[in-house]
Amino acid sequence: MIKPHLYFSCEAISADGTITTTLAAVAPRHYVIAGWTGRDAAAIEHHIHELGLIGVPAPSTVPLYYRGSALLLTQADTIEAVGPDSSGEVEPVLFYSGGEWWLTVGSDHTDRRVETYSIAVSKQLCPKPTGTSAWRWSDVSAYQDELELVSRIFEEGKWVEYQKGTFASIRPLESLRNGCFAGPHIDEGSFVSCGTLGAIPNAKGEGIRAAAQMELEIRDPRRKRSIKHRYSVDVLPLVS
Repeated sequence: MIKPHLYFSCEAISADGTITTTLAAVAPRHYVIAGWTGRDAAAIEHHIHELGLIGVPAPSTVPLYYRGSALLLTQADTIEAVGPDSSGEVEPVLFYSGGEWWLTVGSDHTDRRVETYSIAVSKQLCPKPTGTSAWRWSDVSAYQDELELVSRIFEEGKWVEYQKGTFASIRPLESLRNGCFAGPHIDEGSFVSCGTLGAIPNAKGEGIRAAAQMELEIRDPRRKRSIKHRYSVDVLPLVS
């Protein structure tokens, strides 16, 4: 099967601080979604609780690794989802290209209705928006806990913060990566989505919720840079 390429503007930092940007064309080969990746047990329980409120069963073990079709990964500005019950969540995404690991931002967009009876199936039903910029992981891994993860959704006519925190809330990304891609030989085009943060409730007390537009961002306060991606959702009719 010929798989479509994703294109990334990749930043690498040399020993003297010079930033070099190159364009990488990556054909996704393997895609893994790491779930229940919180570093703090209380935060994991909170996320389990908020998902439980919409009927999602608790995990069998923590963390869990869900295999997804590599064809789900997309850099499109608009995705399509069947029915009104899907929503996204911002995640750090590591991918392997050119003999190195790179960091970008993505959304584990998920069908929440299907999630109530099968998380694995729900994750397979929706495209996974992914950024177009990336940082060399070895350049930021030593201070990964300082990196910020933010999402916003367009709700009731305005952009509102939906998720916000730092990588310190997530298990070290190397441990998550090594849980599914370990060993001396890593396939080009291996991707792992490394978990998310809890949703910020709106005035109605709603946490996880659908939105027609979502913006994803990773911020690097130390180097004053960010990776952003925004996408819209076209809802297709749910017929029976």
